[in-house]
Amino acid sequence: MYYFYPEQKLPSHTRIDYIKILKSKRELIAFSDGQVIKKYIISLGEEPEGKKQFSGDNKTPEGIYFINGKNPSSKYHKNLGVSYPNQNDIETAKKLKKNPGGDIKIHGIMNGFGFLGKFQRWYDWTEGCIALTNEEIDELYYSVEINTKVSIEP
Repeated sequence: MYYFYPEQKLPSHTRIDYIKILKSKRELIAFSDGQVIKKYIISLGEEPEGKKQFSGDNKTPEGIYFINGKNPSSKYHKNLGVSYPNQNDIETAKKLKKNPGGDIKIHGIMNGFGFLGKFQRWYDWTEGCIALTNEEIDELYYSVEINTKVSIEP
């Protein structure tokens, strides 16, 4: 996998209507009208293998979610909220007698550390979120609408 190759910018006025995340490949795939528009290399939670089961497990969720918010000035540059937990996630955590957690985002790099750029891809560092470079989250932020479907797969 190439981490530093020159990347094609997302065409302006592109509308992303579906996001697929492949955790095992560390890849976020953006679709428009059923066509792949762009692939991004991502970082995940510090414990990337397996499905998120409760708050604090540092795993990234797996399942079907939706973009449920947009924050233009978050602690991590910009972010897109992911609708975790869904009903299955709540039931799983309940069986474990744990809190399912929440606040899962697709976000950029922590403010003040944007200079890391693509180096952030070298390891999984989030608490369960999906991380991109600041330039990449900027592209998605302006191309994704609330209620866009997000599929997160192992």
